Amino acid sequence: MTRPDSPARAYAMLAIVMLFWAGNSIVGRAIREDVAPLTLALLRWTGALAIVLPFAWRSLAADRVVIVRHWRMLLLLGLLGIAAFNALLYSGLAATTASNALLLQAGVPALVLLIDRAGFGIRARPIEVAAVVLATLGVAVVVFRGDWHVAANFHLNPGDALILASVVVWALYTSLLRRRPGIAPASFLAVTFAIGVAAMLPAAATEWIAGRGIDPVPRALAGVAYVAIFPSTLAYALYNRAVGIVGPASAGRMIALLPLFGALLASALLGEALQAYHGLGMLLILAGIALPLLRR
Repeated sequence: MTRPDSPARAYAMLAIVMLFWAGNSIVGRAIREDVAPLTLALLRWTGALAIVLPFAWRSLAADRVVIVRHWRMLLLLGLLGIAAFNALLYSGLAATTASNALLLQAGVPALVLLIDRAGFGIRARPIEVAAVVLATLGVAVVVFRGDWHVAANFHLNPGDALILASVVVWALYTSLLRRRPGIAPASFLAVTFAIGVAAMLPAAATEWIAGRGIDPVPRALAGVAYVAIFPSTLAYALYNRAVGIVGPASAGRMIALLPLFGALLASALLGEALQAYHGLGMLLILAGIALPLLRR
């Protein structure tokens, strides 16, 4: 039987997380006309907090001394991983395509290695660098559809700049998770979610004052429900747990799966046909993920 803290289980959790997050980018792009970006971020985490709190009351009471002692790190993690990342991501998705967003998010693994080196003095092994290069090449094959003419015509727009900023924030959050206080997972989720909600409320209020917010059509409500449950409550719980088992660098490499899962979801939900380049990209991405594991 697989141990609860085994690397195999951690990588399985991360694969599920990437599937949920690929759906997050697609949904965020799909309902951009119905829900303003900062309002969507606020609703996402308010819903996630409402889901987590009933399960977290006891652990919050037990962890209150540790929470108070380490409030600075918890505040930083909440502001980075919940408030800043999501505000930047949804604002970027309002001005760029889901494909661009998924491609740019695949830069997280390389950034995690750089932050680990600069901030914690952790030197990446050559095999880890090779793994990131392989996975990034696979991402490029998927996003550029195996056609380098498409790559030559690729251009960044203002929305892409916001996505790039979110990528930097997420890489920093991932690397800093090694410093998270030793509190129960439910306590950590509840505290960081609450910090994110408090930080995003004033920002979302500026949209309401400007006459924007949410158009409560069924598509928008379903989208908000999805992002609150799957890429938030479930995905963050799994991601934080997996990072604690395999480390930030290994967890960050799995983000290369985002564009691949995005293509698979587009095929399943939008009827877009899978092509040969999807298979090539998948092989390169999986090779990049598996390379350090085979060496180990």
